[in-house]
Amino acid sequence: MTPSTFLSRLLLRPFAGTASMSVTEPTTTSSSTPPTTTTTSTPPPPATHTSHATFAAGCFWGVEHLFNKHFPGQLHTRVGYTSSAATSPPASAPAPTYAAVCAGRTPHAEALRVAFDPAATPLRDLLEFFFRMHDPTTRDRQGADRGAQYRSAVFWADGAQEAVVRDVLRRVGGEWWGGEGRVVTEKTNGSLSGSFVRNFPPLSRPSEEEEKKKEVGDGKI
Repeated sequence: MTPSTFLSRLLLRPFAGTASMSVTEPTTTSSSTPPTTTTTSTPPPPATHTSHATFAAGCFWGVEHLFNKHFPGQLHTRVGYTSSAATSPPASAPAPTYAAVCAGRTPHAEALRVAFDPAATPLRDLLEFFFRMHDPTTRDRQGADRGAQYRSAVFWADGAQEAVVRDVLRRVGGEWWGGEGRVVTEKTNGSLSGSFVRNFPPLSRPSEEEEKKKEVGDGKI
């Protein structure tokens, strides 16, 4: 794919015949938190954000940044690790950690869970942007990030979302990527295992002696 072809994907060309849709909020299936991580303290999504969708497209921090930049103020986002219902470990298994996922010891992918208001931001709009902001034709890789945890994937919450995912994927393959068979995006149901931040202790503060030395070095005293 040439740079100009890739850039054309980012020009936000709409599909022909884009339709509106409504979906329902999925149930959270995992509330456990791994011992090496802690859940983020972000506020819950607004009451209008009744729908959720989960996307994997490489490094989850980059994916989150691009979605929030393109849909400013419209989304409530969390990053974490997810896998399909068919490949998820048993409920008794420990929650995934960064080290375990990177080592390939779990079937999880780095993912972004988006809460949104389907009346204001239809799932179809999110999906179209998702297929513009990454390369869905590379298996287990995005750019320099290689490994199954960086695979392209969409995880739907219910049958209504599944229908829209499959329709958009068919159009993406036929209209943008030269055939649906070229798109290797995993498409299945699944749920985010958790939103994780390293559980480091607070950083130490400079002592009075260190502050004094700094002021001396700066010529303040």
